Amino acid sequence: MHVPDGFINAPTSAVTGVVAAGAVALSLRGARRELDERTAPLAGLVAAFVFAAQMINFPVAAGTSGHLLGGALAAILVGPCTGILCVSVVLLIQGLLFADGGLTALGVNITLMAVVTAVVAYAVFRGLVKVLPRGRRTVTAASFVAALVSVPASALAFTLLYAVGGTTEVAIGKVATAMVGVHVLIGIGEAVITALTVGAVIAVRPDLVYGARDLRQRLKLRVNGELVDAPAAPEPEPAPAGARSHRTLWISGLVTSLVLAGFVSFYASADPDGLERVAQDHGIDKAEKEHAYADSPLADYGVKDVANERLSGGLAGVIGVGVTVVAGSGVFWAVRRRRTAAAEPTGIPGPGEIPESTGTSGSAGSATSSDSSGSRAV
Repeated sequence: MHVPDGFINAPTSAVTGVVAAGAVALSLRGARRELDERTAPLAGLVAAFVFAAQMINFPVAAGTSGHLLGGALAAILVGPCTGILCVSVVLLIQGLLFADGGLTALGVNITLMAVVTAVVAYAVFRGLVKVLPRGRRTVTAASFVAALVSVPASALAFTLLYAVGGTTEVAIGKVATAMVGVHVLIGIGEAVITALTVGAVIAVRPDLVYGARDLRQRLKLRVNGELVDAPAAPEPEPAPAGARSHRTLWISGLVTSLVLAGFVSFYASADPDGLERVAQDHGIDKAEKEHAYADSPLADYGVKDVANERLSGGLAGVIGVGVTVVAGSGVFWAVRRRRTAAAEPTGIPGPGEIPESTGTSGSAGSATSSDSSGSRAV
């Protein structure tokens, strides 16, 4: 799905680049609300996992393959804003180090593969979680459907961009049919990977899955006839097993990413992905331009001057995972640090905060717990 240089003309690419930059800027602000001391390290790991998974193309039809886009997975695990940043970091590293995805088309790729997928997937996910029975299975099922929908949505968005700024004369109806058709199949693979990954994390550490944070009932107090959020109960000191679980999850995720990129990727399908196949079949690739970094040491996911193909690809994958986890963790650490600095106590109660002494009695002592179905007195 990586759009190379030349598919979309310069004016459309520039406008899309502005849109992508605005989306990233908004996501940086939104990520401050989503990240905490537990999920900030996980966000860098999610970016590394998406990078590794994108190296593994799976067959979807005769002569056509697909790979994970990752927007749905990242949005559900760490939040939609943070998810957009995760995939954007991956796309930036792929474009600069591996000559994958055009540089002038970077805004197009961020818009299609990060913004559209994360926004569409999280909207579908939240809608399903609200109407389905509350539970971990619902989160996994909703993840599957959200990921499935996000991929053809991205393909349709590409078709719209191509209708505005395509560089070859191609019937848009044919492009739309071909793009959406093949990406529905790719979406099935995306859905399976997303559901399995979310299910695995939620089975071990459900508290680290952003999309599952509100599954527990919330306690509310009735003060002067109005419901307000009750002060959060002091969290107990984390048990050593919990600390090990967090550390174990991070290490396990990193090892999995390294294995996928360094070993499993060698067995990935060599067939062109959905966009490449449609471009070849309909002549869209006639205007493709060579990547500016086509001669870089890691171009095409291989280490230059390493003769052994398996070793070359494996080393490139390991390097890519390492660079992505470091870059992603650095970005999210900085975002988290800015949130912490902005949250320094000012002495003024914030929204939803209850002063230690309200001076009320009687009705202030009644408590109510609420869930998605309403409220009830405790």
